[in-house]
Amino acid sequence: MAETKTANTQVDLTCVKPYGDALNDGKVQISFTLPVPYGEEAEECAKQYVKKLGIDEPNVAYYCELTKGYTFFNVYGSAQPTIDYTAINVPKVEGTVMDRVECGEWIAENIGRDIVVVGASIESDAHTVGIDAIIQMKGFHGHFGLERFKNVVAYNMGSQVPCEELIAKAKEVNADAILVSQTVTQKDIHIKQLTKMEELVEAEGLRDKVILTCGGPRISHELAQELGYDAGFGPGKYAEHVMSYIMQEVKKRGWEKKPNIADR
Repeated sequence: MAETKTANTQVDLTCVKPYGDALNDGKVQISFTLPVPYGEEAEECAKQYVKKLGIDEPNVAYYCELTKGYTFFNVYGSAQPTIDYTAINVPKVEGTVMDRVECGEWIAENIGRDIVVVGASIESDAHTVGIDAIIQMKGFHGHFGLERFKNVVAYNMGSQVPCEELIAKAKEVNADAILVSQTVTQKDIHIKQLTKMEELVEAEGLRDKVILTCGGPRISHELAQELGYDAGFGPGKYAEHVMSYIMQEVKKRGWEKKPNIADR
């Protein structure tokens, strides 16, 4: 049985549940909105709903009227299900993650030329926060973007870029990788737009000639691969994660001499 010691208490990693006031008490907080009028009936409705979710002893810690006929809740309670943590297997991007300086040195030593990438937020997505965080020199949260990396040439095409334009730019600059950012996810629009991008890359005969990556708040490596991409980068990933993968993939594919896309 897998166990770990924490705060002088043994935790069974095969039987994990939430921790609140005491180990294994299952305490959770749930926030949600119900389309019911504010009042005591609404509070009871929230409790009954949470019970149906399998939460014992629900306590409505806070609730308020959002607008007429709609009420928001914060509910506490105790969850009973457990998870076998030792059985979890999450698909991850393979390779060693290096920092900005290490990436530049590794490229110089192992590739011997600049790595070229193009990126954009595609189609209807007007948000640049994701692609800017990865490419712009200032980066995000203390992590510089690819424009600050040595031996990397990065083109940021901005937002609402048609897939066709991004592909054309990749061909124009002989890019090694295409970076696709999707921030808006309502009604799974990111799935539709990412799928369109992959299908157009395939139709152009470029699928095996460029490294195709995507990123965003609801992107995982597993989802990216399901959509036909080489790698996906979600929350908590920065420029060094993206470039570490790309540069090692360039080496793996034998692109050190940088043939034109059409010749790969």
